[in-house]
Amino acid sequence: MRVCAMGAGSWGTTVAILMAEHADVTLWARDTDLADRIEATHENDRYLPGIRIPDRVHTTHDLGAACAEADVIVVGVPSHGFRDVLVGVADSIRPEVPVVSLSKGVEQGTYLRMTEVVADVLFDHDPNRIGVLTGPNLAREVAEGQPTASVVAMRDDATARELQQLFMTSTFRVYTNPDVIGCEIAGALKNVVAIATGIAAGLGFGDNTKAALITRGLAELARLGVALGGDPLTFSGLAGMGDLVATCTSEKSRNRTVGFELGKGRSLDDIVAEMQMVAEGVKSTRSVLDLAAKQGVEMPIAKFVGAVLYEGARPADIVPSLMLREAKPELHGMR
Repeated sequence: MRVCAMGAGSWGTTVAILMAEHADVTLWARDTDLADRIEATHENDRYLPGIRIPDRVHTTHDLGAACAEADVIVVGVPSHGFRDVLVGVADSIRPEVPVVSLSKGVEQGTYLRMTEVVADVLFDHDPNRIGVLTGPNLAREVAEGQPTASVVAMRDDATARELQQLFMTSTFRVYTNPDVIGCEIAGALKNVVAIATGIAAGLGFGDNTKAALITRGLAELARLGVALGGDPLTFSGLAGMGDLVATCTSEKSRNRTVGFELGKGRSLDDIVAEMQMVAEGVKSTRSVLDLAAKQGVEMPIAKFVGAVLYEGARPADIVPSLMLREAKPELHGMR
């Protein structure tokens, strides 16, 4: 089997390492110099320094050639550049090739999930063979071989099981799930909640606050996911609660880091300028809020994050914004 992994960031590189146990992998890097360095040294010194990349992974900056030869395509490009990259190589991707998104975001302007973007660009593809890999997967921990689990969501069960074997290793356990909608929405919204928990930590609030935000954040992402057609059970699993806990509690989480620095009083521009990697929640919060408005779904935590990111609201306003809302039964918020 030949696999093309689009995107040589930390997660794209990590997934290439995982797949190399079972397949020959071509890793595409947009940056020519980075591609050449990885190919020569078998180390991604920019995003995963110190991690050995197997010899079965070859790196290139010729994406068209990599796609033309691939039996599986895995896309690890950030959501804001996802469509443009795919459009550029659409003619090189054979219609029967499964496509798996690694990106956790919602496209700005269209409000499409990444698998919907794939289906829109690759219009002759079977949408049942377009899916997503998601879960509590902080890239460096996975690359180091620390045990964790993930979900490959795809509606075609036979293809999902083949991909399950492609991704799974002795330390990376993979489950299948036909609920592509729920898995993708959970992945996109957890980044928004992670910014909120980071803000709370930056303000000096403790574990009780963090637990409350995670729990009520889960209610928000479940509300929107179910409204869009997701399975409620998905949100209690690895793609929902699992990913939410990892992203909201780890200091390795880029989205939590953005929130933490905002809570400390730093400007968003300064925070983003010094980050090597993309924090998806900064870009996708607006799209998530617009999508929720279209569905008539209430999302107070996401709304607060949007106000801080885009409207100049003070991070310290998290207390009155969320604590002084109208009192409600708990289960009301899960519907």
